[in-house]
Amino acid sequence: MDWIYFLQTVALGLVEGLTEFLPVSSTGHLILAGDFLGFDDPGADTFYIAIQAGAIVAVCWHYRARIISVLCNLFKKGPEQRLAVNTVAAFLPAAVAGVLLSSFIKSHFFNATTVACALVVGGILILWIERRHEKLHIKPRVATMDDMTLKDALGVGCMQCLALIPGTSRSGATIIGALVLGLSRTAATEFSFFLAIPTIFGATVWDLYKSREFLSLESLPGIGVGFVVSFLSAIVVVRWLLQYVSKNDFRVFGWYRIVFGLIVLAFGWAGGTFAA
Repeated sequence: MDWIYFLQTVALGLVEGLTEFLPVSSTGHLILAGDFLGFDDPGADTFYIAIQAGAIVAVCWHYRARIISVLCNLFKKGPEQRLAVNTVAAFLPAAVAGVLLSSFIKSHFFNATTVACALVVGGILILWIERRHEKLHIKPRVATMDDMTLKDALGVGCMQCLALIPGTSRSGATIIGALVLGLSRTAATEFSFFLAIPTIFGATVWDLYKSREFLSLESLPGIGVGFVVSFLSAIVVVRWLLQYVSKNDFRVFGWYRIVFGLIVLAFGWAGGTFAA
């Protein structure tokens, strides 16, 4: 592995870990970062998929005590069983939609223009929803994710389907969607983390199986570096975001999405290196 490829894998692993759980679209950032860095390896898509697992392991590590508790009480009525059922229920809509539409979406929407437009539209929606909550003094109906009903979980799961379009953001769709459905910021963020475990793990296994011809011994060192960097940076983001949402809203991410999306569009129209 040459040093340029090594630096590329470190940078992309950092991008994945820092953006996976923020409402800014990790897939969109990876597509743009890969274009900018000239990461045109034949197995680039497989690499992007594989390093997502690092971010998921970070969530599992952070919530390891709760996950063990859920597994130990899976067949006992109570909050742990309810959380497990809600997570599975929320996972199903995007799982079905992903199997049916993933090939079409990847062939038509995985480009910088789609990502940029989705970033801008998503940013505008975040600002509008936050302003609406503030103006109408909307109070959350669901304080913690343990208070969620099956209907709440299915609603969040349907919102997650929007994240199949690159640039939308899985975290953004689930967190902001959960706010609209009446969840508190903390409940929305934590459930988004839990929902990421089966969603991203399932998508990673499925996509790696379909892309197995690109997996080789030569690709493993790069994937390993990206995985580790993604894990370490995602740990930092998960802990920071939980503290952030307890005292702040998501408007800063809305403005970031709009500004970043417009920069990408302007750069592409000016003949920059981002694919259009």
